[in-house]
Amino acid sequence: MKILRLKKGFRRSNSHLWIFANEIEDNLKKYEIGELVEVTTSNNRFFGIGYINPHSLIAVRIISRQKKEIDKSFIENIISKAYEYRKVIGYTRYDAFRLFYSESDGLPGLIIDKYGSFICMSVLTAGVERIKDMIFQVLIDMFHPTAIIERNESPFRLQEGLENYSRVVFGKYDGLTVIDEQGIKFAVDLLEGQKTGFFLDQRENRLFLRELLMGRKVEKALDCFSYSGGWGLNMAKATDSEVICVDSSKKALELVNKNARINKLNIKTETADVFDFLKGCHSRGEKFDCIVLDPPAFIKSRTKIKEGIKGYKEINQRAMRLLKTGGILVTSSCSHHMTGELFLEVLKSSAQDAGKVFRVIHKGSQSKDHPVLLSMSETDYLKTIFLENIG
Repeated sequence: MKILRLKKGFRRSNSHLWIFANEIEDNLKKYEIGELVEVTTSNNRFFGIGYINPHSLIAVRIISRQKKEIDKSFIENIISKAYEYRKVIGYTRYDAFRLFYSESDGLPGLIIDKYGSFICMSVLTAGVERIKDMIFQVLIDMFHPTAIIERNESPFRLQEGLENYSRVVFGKYDGLTVIDEQGIKFAVDLLEGQKTGFFLDQRENRLFLRELLMGRKVEKALDCFSYSGGWGLNMAKATDSEVICVDSSKKALELVNKNARINKLNIKTETADVFDFLKGCHSRGEKFDCIVLDPPAFIKSRTKIKEGIKGYKEINQRAMRLLKTGGILVTSSCSHHMTGELFLEVLKSSAQDAGKVFRVIHKGSQSKDHPVLLSMSETDYLKTIFLENIG
């Protein structure tokens, strides 16, 4: 294993797992993409073991603070610890949960979701790409899955010099699988659906909304950027209202309709750009008792913060204008560059421009199977705010 030396004066906390290119003393050109390196301080004191990408701003990602072999036994131990944590928080009782969450579980760039007897895995870094065959074997030995599906479709892979693709790497998978989320069944496309097939990070927030709406008078509700209807079906389950799911993807809305039929719930679908749809509703004078905004990340990088803020402000302002007095707005940002404080400021500005007064009912975050590493704010990405229109 090659040695990599840090610059004199390096002061990063030992619990942060990233080392940036400008913090490294050695010439990065002598290292191969994804290879393991032993990191030392400028005075040759051991710092950790990580994998390197000399072409990335984040040059090294630490995976061990001890000198040890990065072998199958190491991987088995780190995945076992992640699984035990999910047991402790009670998530292994669910049909679907995030088994492994990248930096928060100790292997940056590795995502593993478990859907019943199926496992979906995403490899986002060149370092994980090099050891993924050992990871596959550990998963087979530990869980005896029906199939393992690789969902390697991300701009992060392209930045790492890796190709994007999806494939079944073990076992058989030849169609949709159905999961039960707290009494609602969802058909999930593990091979071609968004992310790994379902948005598991909003589980607790969806349940909070369902409980919030029970007993309230709701005549009309709207689920924007609905994908397969996670929010919409929960709204329909809680009320007898008309629920409209809006998404730009026809394929996503086919899943919504399928899920509505499975659960015998009243759902309508609209294939449309959400910004345009909300504008059309305003021009027609339509009003809603509950609106959910769960868009993709509008801020992909630090350089796009201003542009992203503009998008979040516009879409929330449009939704706020459509809410009846007493109506509920659930609005999310999954951009880690959008801090919780900044998101609240954006919402405050949106409400002012919409001429509405809101109170905060609840501030939600990502579900507990997506743990936050205290030393890495980058792992704390999801903000879901529940607002009530009070005038």
